[in-house]
Amino acid sequence: MRRVLFVSLGLVLTLVAGLALYFAGIMNGWHGRTRGPGEITGDAVPQPVIQARRAQQSDAVSAIGASGRTEIVFGDLHVHSTFSTDAFVWALPIMRGEGANPVADACDFARYCSALDFWAMTDHAEALTPARWQQSIDTVRRCEARSAGEVDVVPFIGFEWTQVAPLPEDHYGHKNVVFRSLEDEDISARPIAAAGATVRVLRDNAQAMLPPQIALLDLPNRQNYYDFTRFVQEVRETPLCDETAASGDLPPDCYELAATPGELVERLESQGLDPLIIPHGSTWGLYTPPGTSWDKQLIAEQRPGAFELIEVFSGHGNSEEYRSWRPALGDPDQPLCPEPSQSYLPTCWRAGEIIEERCLASGESAEECDARAAQARENAVRVGLAAHLTVEGETIADWLDSGQCRDCFLPAFNYNPTTSVQYGLAIGNFDDPDEIERFQWGFIGSSDTHTARPGIGYKPVARHYMTDASGAVSERIAHHLLPPDQGAPAYSIALDREELIRNIGFRNTEIERQSSFFTGGGLVAAHVEERSREGIWDALETRHVYATSGLRQLLWFDLVDEAGAVVAPMGAAADVSEDPVFRVRAVGSLKQNPGCPDYAVRGLTADRLQQLCRGECYNPGNERYRITRIEVVRIRPQIAPGEPVDLLIEDEWQVLPCDDQGTGCTVEFSDPEFVASGRDAVYYVRAIQEPSGQVNGDPLRCEYDEQGRCIAADPCLGDYRVDMEEECVASVEHRAWSSPIYLGHTESGGPVRDLE
Repeated sequence: MRRVLFVSLGLVLTLVAGLALYFAGIMNGWHGRTRGPGEITGDAVPQPVIQARRAQQSDAVSAIGASGRTEIVFGDLHVHSTFSTDAFVWALPIMRGEGANPVADACDFARYCSALDFWAMTDHAEALTPARWQQSIDTVRRCEARSAGEVDVVPFIGFEWTQVAPLPEDHYGHKNVVFRSLEDEDISARPIAAAGATVRVLRDNAQAMLPPQIALLDLPNRQNYYDFTRFVQEVRETPLCDETAASGDLPPDCYELAATPGELVERLESQGLDPLIIPHGSTWGLYTPPGTSWDKQLIAEQRPGAFELIEVFSGHGNSEEYRSWRPALGDPDQPLCPEPSQSYLPTCWRAGEIIEERCLASGESAEECDARAAQARENAVRVGLAAHLTVEGETIADWLDSGQCRDCFLPAFNYNPTTSVQYGLAIGNFDDPDEIERFQWGFIGSSDTHTARPGIGYKPVARHYMTDASGAVSERIAHHLLPPDQGAPAYSIALDREELIRNIGFRNTEIERQSSFFTGGGLVAAHVEERSREGIWDALETRHVYATSGLRQLLWFDLVDEAGAVVAPMGAAADVSEDPVFRVRAVGSLKQNPGCPDYAVRGLTADRLQQLCRGECYNPGNERYRITRIEVVRIRPQIAPGEPVDLLIEDEWQVLPCDDQGTGCTVEFSDPEFVASGRDAVYYVRAIQEPSGQVNGDPLRCEYDEQGRCIAADPCLGDYRVDMEEECVASVEHRAWSSPIYLGHTESGGPVRDLE
C-alpha cells in the first residue's frame, strides 16, 4: 500500500513539475516559433490584362481631351504585415484576427485582389529585427522577380519611423521611409526606430500589451500567443546601436534609434541614402497630444525640405482640413478646456457633461453638480489623450461625437487641426530674413493597412479584413485585456499626469472607440512618363502625384497660359507675375462588378483567393461614377510671424460644377486677386464624386436633435458587440486631391524657397 502511495505521489509530483515547467515555458517564450515572411503563390499578371487596363484608361483620356503624355498608375505606399507589433496583436484570434498576415500576402494581394501598379512594405521599424528586415527585403525582391516582360506591379521596400511623445513640444508624429530601388546600396542597413515612447511600447514593454498567460484563454489557438511572446523577445534581444556613432559606421545587426525627424534624415544621409520620407496620420488624435502643431518641424534642424510628400488620407482617416477650434487652450502644462461650438464638442467638455448628468441623477444640487462638472473638465483636459480615464464606468457611446471633426470628410479620430495639411501649408519660418521657409508637399493617399493588404479600399466589403477594425472576440476576453471599472461615480478622477506620461501605452488611448473610424483607406496616383520603377519614382520625387480616398479617379490639374498650353502641372513650384489661370480635368472611377475577374480566379487557388481577397477583387466594369463638382482650395501662406492662419486658408475658395455625362469634365478658373495681393499662394483641387458606399462611412452613427447635435451614438465597433458580418457601410462622396501648385509672387519681397 505504501508503495502505491509513493508511486501515486511521484506521479502527482511529476505532473505538477511538468505543468510548472510548461507554464514557465509559456512565461519565458520557450514554446514560441520564429515566424517567417510567408510564401508568394501568384505569378505575374498576364500582359493582356495589363494592356487592357491601359487601353481603358487611354480611352478615358481621349474622351476628356487630356494629354496622353503620361499614364496614371495607382499604388499604396503604407503597408504593414505581422512583422509589426500592433499588426501581430490585431491578427490574433482573440482579436477576431486571422492569425497571421505575412509580408508575402501583400505581394499576392496587390497583384490579384486590388490590382495595383505599385506598393511599398513599411512595417514599424520598432519591431523589425535585422532578420525580419532582411526577410522583408528578400520577399519584396521575390515579388518583383515574378514580373515577366512588361512590369505588372512594382514593389518598394521601406519602414515606418513611428514617433510618439506625450507632450506637444516633443511630438513629431509618424513618417514612412521608402527606398528607390531594391539594390543593397540603395537600402538602409537597418530600419531606424523612433526613440522614446514608441520604443517603450513596441519594444521594451510590448509583452504588457498581451501577457503570455493569455494563451490559457484560447487553448485551441495557443501557438499564436506563444509565437507572439517569441516575437517580442526577438526584438528585445537585438542590441541597441551606439547612439554616438554615425549610421554609416554601425554594424547591420543592431537596433538603431533617431529621436527627431532631423536626426532621422541625418542618419539616412550618413549611409549615402536619399529616400522618400512621408509624414502620415498627422491629425490622428489617437497618439497626437492636443496642442501639437507643425511649427516646430519647420525649423532648419528638423530638415523640412526632406519631406517632399505627405499622406493626406489613409485607412485611419483624413488629415487634410484645418479648423479654428482646439482640443485644449493655453499653456500645455496648464491647459484649459474650450467651450463647445456648433462644429465641435471638446472631449474634456463632454467629460464634464457626463459627470454632471450622473450628479443630478443622484440627487445632488445643481450648484454641486456644476462644480463637479468644472472639476471633471479640468481633470480631463490636463491628461490630454487619456481624458477618458478620468470618467470611470463610462461607455463608448457616452462620449457621443466629442473630440471629432463634425464637418470633415472621413476625419481621423480625435482630430487635431494644427497638424492638418492645410495648417502646415499656411505657416512659414522666418528665422532667415532673406527667405521664408515653407513646406511644399505633394499629396498622396495610402491604406495604412495592418493586414498586409495594399489598396484595400476598392470595394465596401469584408470590414474585418479590408480595414483595421478589430477588437476582443468576447466579453470575457475584453474584460481580461481592459478590466472594467467597478462603478460609475458621479465625480471624475484626478490622474497623475506624470505617471501617465511615464507609462504611456495603449491603455491611455481609446483603442475601442477608434475602431469605428477605420476605413479601407486611400491610394496614391502617379502621372508617369514610363511604366517602370524609375518612372514611378520620378513622379513621386517631382510631386506629379495625387491622392484618392480609395477609388481610382483620373485627375489633371495644371497652370496654363492664354493659349491653354501647360505651364506647370500639379506639384510644381513657379514664380509668376500675372494672375494665374488653371485647368482641371477629372474623370470618375469605374464602377465595380461583383466577385473577381477571370485572371485572378486562374492566378490563385480558390482557397488563397478566398483567404486573401474574401472573394471580392478589383473588378471594374465599363461604367464610371460621375464627378459632381470641383472644389478649389487657396492658401496664402504667412508673410509675417504670427499672422493668423484662419484668414489664410480658404477652403472651398471656389466650387465649380462639373457637367459630367459619364466621361468626366473639364473646368478652368483663375485668381484675379493674385497680382494685387502681392503675396505667394498655394492652390489645389478636390474632384468630388457622386455618393457611393464606404465601410465605416458614418463611424459614430449618431442620432441628431433639431439643432444638429449628436444626442445618441451607436459606434460601429470592431469587437464582439458588432457582428463580424456587419459591414457598417454608409454613402460618402469619394474624392481625389491634387497635389498643390505653389506660386511665388515675383514682387512679394519674400520669395518662397523650394525646399528640395
